[in-house]
Amino acid sequence: SGQYHLACRTAANAVVGGISVSGSTTNHLTSSDYRLKTDVQPMTGATARVKLLKPCNFEWIVDGTRMDGFLAHEAQEVVPESVQGTKDAMRDEEYEVTPATDTEDAVMGTRSVPDLQGIDQSKLVPLLTATIQELISRIEALEGE
Repeated sequence: SGQYHLACRTAANAVVGGISVSGSTTNHLTSSDYRLKTDVQPMTGATARVKLLKPCNFEWIVDGTRMDGFLAHEAQEVVPESVQGTKDAMRDEEYEVTPATDTEDAVMGTRSVPDLQGIDQSKLVPLLTATIQELISRIEALEGE
């Protein structure tokens, strides 16, 4: 029915995104209504920024599968809003050193573990779209001569 199955809300209870199902599709949505924005300006220099991106093919350590994508910290240099986290960040994690027994509580410890970065590749779409538009304009200008 197009209703959210999972809605993401602000502290003021405003919906700012979610997951919805419509027919045979699943939609991952983020707010984009013009009424939430100010100082809207056309993008410029997109082609130069795209040239800074470093798409790569890599193998996942966990299962050896290969795929195309980006390294988060490299994409963050060009499109910061596409990445969450900090390169090489660590976080403390509590873990059980010695399990509990019938007579004694578990002995707990703290260790430092990687705080991994994540990328939202959909945040690259506006930059890629603006680049395509810039390139189309250049092609049309060359063909018009």
